[in-house]
Amino acid sequence: MEKKWWHNAVVYQIYPRSFMDSNGDGIGDINGIISKLDYLQQLGINLIWLSPVYRSPMDDNGYDISDYEDIAAEFGTMAQMETLIAQAKQRDIHILMDLVVNHTSDEHPWFIEALKSKDNPYRDFYIWRKPAADGGPPNDFRSYFGGSGWALDEASGEYYLHQFSKRQPDLNWDNPRVHDEVHAMMNRWLAKGIGGFRMDVIDLIGKEVDKQIMANGKNLHLLIRQMNRATFGKGDYVTVGEAWSATPEDALLYSGAEREELSMVFQFDHIKQFWDEHAGKWCSKPFELASFKAVIEKWQTALAHQGWNSLFWSNHDLPRAVSKFGDEGAFRVPSAKMLATALHCLKGTPYIYQGEEIGMTNVRFETIDDYRDIESLNLYHVRLAEGVSHDEMMLGIHANGRDNARTPMHWDDSPNAGFTTVKPWIAVNPNYREINVAAALAEPDSILWHYQKMVALRKQYPVLVYGDFQPVLRDHPQVFAWVRSLDGERLLVLNNFTAEHLTLDIPPEMQNWHGECLISNYAPRDQLAVRLELQPYESFALLIGR
Repeated sequence: MEKKWWHNAVVYQIYPRSFMDSNGDGIGDINGIISKLDYLQQLGINLIWLSPVYRSPMDDNGYDISDYEDIAAEFGTMAQMETLIAQAKQRDIHILMDLVVNHTSDEHPWFIEALKSKDNPYRDFYIWRKPAADGGPPNDFRSYFGGSGWALDEASGEYYLHQFSKRQPDLNWDNPRVHDEVHAMMNRWLAKGIGGFRMDVIDLIGKEVDKQIMANGKNLHLLIRQMNRATFGKGDYVTVGEAWSATPEDALLYSGAEREELSMVFQFDHIKQFWDEHAGKWCSKPFELASFKAVIEKWQTALAHQGWNSLFWSNHDLPRAVSKFGDEGAFRVPSAKMLATALHCLKGTPYIYQGEEIGMTNVRFETIDDYRDIESLNLYHVRLAEGVSHDEMMLGIHANGRDNARTPMHWDDSPNAGFTTVKPWIAVNPNYREINVAAALAEPDSILWHYQKMVALRKQYPVLVYGDFQPVLRDHPQVFAWVRSLDGERLLVLNNFTAEHLTLDIPPEMQNWHGECLISNYAPRDQLAVRLELQPYESFALLIGR
């Protein structure tokens, strides 16, 4: 495998609206991010994935873009954006811009033009269909945000497709002019010195509308290869595609070196393991380690020699890592450290979502009025109309709603967690007084310092980056363990995924393994014996002597 500069890098995702408010309007902004670059440099990360800061009416918090080459006023100016790129680069940090090109805002000039007439040059930038025989939508396709995926333009009598909000019309990627416009825009961003792109729902751009094939359409990989050749393929950039539909076979198409498509993809198999088969994420299934291990092993094995894995517990669309996979109560600290060790010791590029490094948790707002996420709000009303109870829907929102990740970052224990001096756009999680960056920096054994050490280890030990993955203790229902190996060096990574004290019988072939404990969340382990007494959520990485 050809080595790349980003293989041993760690990515930190910033959701700008909730990261740091510099001007006292209750909304995070670009200058707020600039003010925290030293903190991120100290953490050791090399890439910032920046959720959208483009001009937008904010129907979907910036994922509805009205101008790709201007900055939303609440976030700042293009001059400030260029300062952020330059200031980050001085700290060896690159910016990944969030590229949202499956759809635009309905306020984008292209769509405004498209509405003017059926023969407008921009009409074919979007996807239009005549009504069904009864005058209703062309078919029964449903939006991911609830309701029909078609919206009527009364002036022309035609419907346009929107897979998300009706204010997010889908672009028509069957139109070569769309390619040209998007590619030119991407090149202008690359010229500003960014490190690459995170590509929102990129698996949807090859859609076959009349067949209702929305993901992985027949032209998807052709479109991505064209994009590669026209834009980022000309330089040493990082690209990661969000692909909810991806299988390991798909991931090899996206990220195989000879394919000339993307660096890696986000896949969500490990997330969807805990969604109900019918109600999806709004009705959670309990965490089951056996199925989770099987998914991780599948992806680690499939992309072992070709392609590259993205490693993540959470992002702006998902619940907080420690709440979903660990313990947000008595064992919050050891379980958060365990999750850090487990993720960063797998093969691939790790992503840290803002606040994960201090163990931020899900929030439990009491009323639906406290939530801001369009998906949660729309589906709350849709599902109540279908007969789901308020309590049942609130349970789903508490567990998996997107606002769990979007409450403001906890910087200190001052009012509003040091995020802002005024009422924030969404309420702060009340536990900020105990869980915040200032407290973590002052505590030598905090989750934050554990993350910092783990990030540094990836740069120090090639076995963590390129080592082969081999599961051990595969059938154990409570322990997830594996060995990474490279050039005769072996690293054992062992994680107790439960709040229980465990007695672990060590297989004969592993007994008396010994070496250097690179990281642990309890007392360091420097050797194995016949059995181990594991603490709740205990985790360690043991570099085994040759």
